[in-house]
Amino acid sequence: MYSRLLFLTLGTFAVGTDSFVIAGILPEISDSLDVSISTAGLLITVFAFTYAILSPIVAATTAHWPRKRLLLAGLLILAIGNALTAVLPTFGLVLASRAVAGLGAAMFTPTASTTAAALAPPEQRGRALAIVMAGLSGATALGAPIGTVIGSQVNWQATLWFVAVLSVLGAVGIAVQMPDVPSMPPVNLRKRMAPLKDARVGFTLLTTVLVFTGLYTNYSFVAESYDRATDGNGTILAVLLFVWGAGATVGNLGAGRLTDKIPGKRIIAVAIIVAGIDFALMPLSNRYLGTAIVAIFVWGICGWASLVPLQHRLLTISPAHGTLTIGLNAAATYLAVSASGLTGAAGIRLVGVHNLSLFGLGFIVLGLISSGIASRLIKKGEQTPEEAPATTPAMTKS
Repeated sequence: MYSRLLFLTLGTFAVGTDSFVIAGILPEISDSLDVSISTAGLLITVFAFTYAILSPIVAATTAHWPRKRLLLAGLLILAIGNALTAVLPTFGLVLASRAVAGLGAAMFTPTASTTAAALAPPEQRGRALAIVMAGLSGATALGAPIGTVIGSQVNWQATLWFVAVLSVLGAVGIAVQMPDVPSMPPVNLRKRMAPLKDARVGFTLLTTVLVFTGLYTNYSFVAESYDRATDGNGTILAVLLFVWGAGATVGNLGAGRLTDKIPGKRIIAVAIIVAGIDFALMPLSNRYLGTAIVAIFVWGICGWASLVPLQHRLLTISPAHGTLTIGLNAAATYLAVSASGLTGAAGIRLVGVHNLSLFGLGFIVLGLISSGIASRLIKKGEQTPEEAPATTPAMTKS
């Protein structure tokens, strides 16, 4: 199981690197394509927006595809999208190529999560989900910095080739190692979209949107909000971002193990509450480097510790529609990331850049309330008739 999960993780590492690395090479892209920095930033927005919008659509329309074929197609399209970004000569074409890469990511990531859950025995599903999601969190700590260094030492096109190579390597590993995973039987679109009517699914997805909006509202302006601790030094900021990524990986993997042992609602609640306390103290902790390191590490741990149990909860609620609900959760995450630039700018105007975490805290608190409502609905045992028999005892902890 672990050797197979490794290549799924490599695929999510490629997706995560593609998501985060563009920000590190944006000035070089701006100069090369002769556009402003703000215009070049649309490359990030188009990728995230395409990913967010297409994840549930792809999940719903390809539910009957063989999982292995969908995984391979997603990674190969991701590779093609990055190769096109590297070679196309004009900004408009490059922008379109980011949408192609976003389509590949939308095809791969939700499928990788549900495939990991299918490959694992019931008592190890949380761990399997965490291993695959570690690719995304690991990309923030390693993939994006490595890609940024490649861009600075060679050129920005080399960074995109780096992502394309990662994608191809993941596809080769899946082609060789991955067994055939059964697909869902063909059903009409109305039945396929049935989970959208479930309030438990709705409040779980709302939790993801609110919590990650709060977390990324501050992340989008981390250079400015932590400038007192870094004294404007880019190297120190890079160290802080590495610490954040390391915390994210620790939180993700730790939550995966815990999800297999204790109720997921406890993990979600503790992670959100601790993140909220961390954000409440951040206007003080972001003044000095020592306290900033602690604050940003806790931020990384707690932010990503909620992701796996939220996915596990969705699989528990609607096991027959797992790919769709995981796709919706991916969409919720990336919609939050896409919106964070706007919410961050609004927060700066209202409370100032060094107090921005307090603005993000409001979203985090609302996310905690939403998660509590979802937990109460799950406890009441609300189930749609066609899903009740599919729920397994091993998955009732979330």
